[in-house]
Formats: sequence, C-alpha cells, structure tokens
Amino acid sequence: MSSNVTLVPPPAAPVTVSPLDTLQQMADTLDTLSRYAAEAAQTQAQVPAPRPAEPAPGPPARIEYVHGPDRIRYAIHEALGRAREEILTAQPDGPRPDATLEEAYAAVRDHLSRGVAMRTLYQHSSRFHEPTKRYVQTVQRHGAQVRTLPEFFDRLIVIDRAVSFIPADAERSSAVVIRDPAVTGFLADVFEKAWDRAEPFPFRPVRAADAASEVVPDMRLAIRKLLIEGCSDKAIARRLGVSLRSVQGHISCLRDQYGAQHRFQLGYLMGRGEGALPAID
Repeated sequence: MSSNVTLVPPPAAPVTVSPLDTLQQMADTLDTLSRYAAEAAQTQAQVPAPRPAEPAPGPPARIEYVHGPDRIRYAIHEALGRAREEILTAQPDGPRPDATLEEAYAAVRDHLSRGVAMRTLYQHSSRFHEPTKRYVQTVQRHGAQVRTLPEFFDRLIVIDRAVSFIPADAERSSAVVIRDPAVTGFLADVFEKAWDRAEPFPFRPVRAADAASEVVPDMRLAIRKLLIEGCSDKAIARRLGVSLRSVQGHISCLRDQYGAQHRFQLGYLMGRGEGALPAID
C-alpha cells in the first residue's frame, strides 16, 4: 500500500434536534426577554421624569376677583404703590370710621407729597361728620380735591386710569380688580361726570346748621326722586349714606309740605308733579 495515500475521516453524522428541545429553547428565550423587559421597566420607573419647562409669567389678568377684606386692602395698597399721576376715589355710604380715615390718609400721604393728583367724591352727609371734615382739610392742604354729591354710584378707585377697583358683591367682601383699558377708561369717565355735578367740600370748618342749608336741598331732591322710583326708606338711607331715622324725618317734612296723609300719597303727588318742590325749612 502506498504511503502517499491520505486517509479522510468519514463525515460526522448530523445532530438530530427533537421538536421538544426546540420548544424548550424558545420558552427559555421568551422567559429571558420577559425578565429583561420587567427589569428595564422597573429601572425606568425609578428615574424621575423631566419636569416640563415652566411658562414665562404673562401679564396680570385683565379681570381679577379678590376675596376677603385683608386681601382687598393688600391689593389696593400694592396698586397705590405704583401710582404716578392720578388717584380717583368714590366713597359712598356716608361718614367713615376714624380708623378707616387714618388708614386712608396713610395710604395716600406719600403720593400727595410726590405730586400725584387725587380727587375724592363723598356724599353730602359726610359734611356733618367731624373726623371726615378733619381728614378732608388735611388732604386738601396737600393738594387733594374733595367734592360731595347727595347720592351716586358704588365705591370706586381708579389709579392712573390703568387699574380700577369696584365691589364684587353687596357686602363688599369681594372686589374686582380691572386692568382692561376700555373698562377702566369707562369707569374714569363715569367718575368725571359725577365730579362735574358735585359741589366742593367746604375748606373752612362748617357747623352742622351751616352745612344743612348747603346740602339738605340736594338731599331732599334726591329723596323725592327715589320715592317716585319706589325705593324703600332703608334703600334711600343706604343710597344717601344717612341713617334710616334721618330719611324718615325728611319724608315726614315732605309729607307736611305736600299735604300728603301717608307715604304712598306723597309718592303719588310727587310723581304727578303736583305743586313745586316746597322750600326747605
């Protein structure tokens, strides 16, 4: 036999895999993938999600409600702190408590010293209130102007014709802050029309008897108008900023002067325009 002959080993027999083994391998693979997916989900849950970027602060709301006396005072104080040109205020409901007047003066004192113009509307009844008269004389010495009317719209503050405050409810436990130029401009115009009809608050000290001769005719005219409109005595007192007893006293005088037997007849006679308005006693 030749030595140059190379022996080649026979090919290996093919490995036969049973169907059972194939299924087992697939099950193992799926189990591994399932564990991996669970671990990945747990890891992802532990990573805090990125916080969305906070939007840049925009301009203040044009209409904003403020609730509670303390928050209302704070909002007004903040707005007054930015006053540069003019402060318009209407303060109905008659005389104000001494503490309220002192707080009001403290709020505007610096503005008046810096030349900020200030105009205030009160009701005629405030002329009979000594603390109010002292307050008016004080702010007038610093350049403020004060006038009175028998009755007018509700409380109002307009600052630089850019922001205004009005009550949001009858109890005035909430307020509306208005920064809308159109609405604030309208409220300033309402104030101007009332200001034109108002009378200057006397600069000199005025005795009650002197004040009565100046303001009672206007108050009687206002009572006459409100009686014709059908307002109750209580509603008239609130509108004029005087006591219920004072209103009833004026109505009694009107009944005598018109020859009316009762309140209903008085309203009827005045509504028909029978007779000129009698002179004030």
